Amino acid sequence: MTTPWHRIESFAAQFSRCAVTAGQTAVVLTETESRSELVAAATTALDFLGAHPVTVTLPTPPNPGPVPIRSTGASVALAGHPAALAALKAADFVVDCTVEGLLHAPELPEILGGGTRVLMISNEHPEVFDRLAYDPTLVERVQKGRDVLAAATQMQVTSPAGTNLTIDLAGAVCAGSAGVVAEAGDIAHWPGGLVLAFPAAGTVNGTVVMAPGDVNLTFKEYLRSFITLTIENDFITDIQGDGLDAELFASYLAAWQEPEAYAISHVGWGMNHQCRWDALPLYDKADINGTELRAFAGNFLWSTGANETANRFCRGHFDLPMRDCTVALDGQPVVIDGQLVDGLA
Repeated sequence: MTTPWHRIESFAAQFSRCAVTAGQTAVVLTETESRSELVAAATTALDFLGAHPVTVTLPTPPNPGPVPIRSTGASVALAGHPAALAALKAADFVVDCTVEGLLHAPELPEILGGGTRVLMISNEHPEVFDRLAYDPTLVERVQKGRDVLAAATQMQVTSPAGTNLTIDLAGAVCAGSAGVVAEAGDIAHWPGGLVLAFPAAGTVNGTVVMAPGDVNLTFKEYLRSFITLTIENDFITDIQGDGLDAELFASYLAAWQEPEAYAISHVGWGMNHQCRWDALPLYDKADINGTELRAFAGNFLWSTGANETANRFCRGHFDLPMRDCTVALDGQPVVIDGQLVDGLA
């Protein structure tokens, strides 16, 4: 396989922003179904920077069912493998090229605990990384968004379609990723541009009305009909809608036969102006993970499934970016009708 030089340069530049320097040890973590183009670019870029890379490849485990698993951020490939864990913990820098990523994997705290920096490369078509050029303002803006979120006590989300959702932020864990990880024991995902809260148990209540043009990223599809969801103490208790979208949504959640599948995982908003809401139709479903649509500026992103803050774990996961919402923190908007306010834009 020949890796284009421009892609090696792009990956090397991103790794340099992650404080990778000559002489550091680096592990490229892969599995048998990892995207080979990304693995090759990462390995060559690390070598170009003078780091000492090694590739650790694990077998992709079979899916035990009952339905396909997509976009969880919780790779099961590592599976506590002691030798692989030892390599990851001993490295200065880990490039995570697993299909689902280590972001919510149970082994992550152990890996980060020794000071390893982890950059999760989203399982995207390589062209996505070519197109989403580095934004020098993103790190500062994401940090500012994370700071205002961490200082808030309540998030309120409304929309013209009828969304009226309240999140009590007491005890929530706030996070943000600009695609750069420079501090020991930290993790980021690339592409970046998200600010998120993982709410504590029993803190999310209200109604979410998803409208045509909103996105179900697990299905890699835009909604074509309305879905109205009632949320009580974190859990979806009612799903209404006249179209196929609501039927598929309800069917997928029910397939897990796990109450946690109906629970809220995280809430937040996108901040990356280069990411495009309309990019999805231009790729085959297997070609992308869809992080671009999670991060496009001014979206309201919410999800269902695992939430470590609330001590809930689940294999199923929906990521659901919505347009045209207003997101307010303690009454002060950070997003108005799908547009970032001036202080965060």
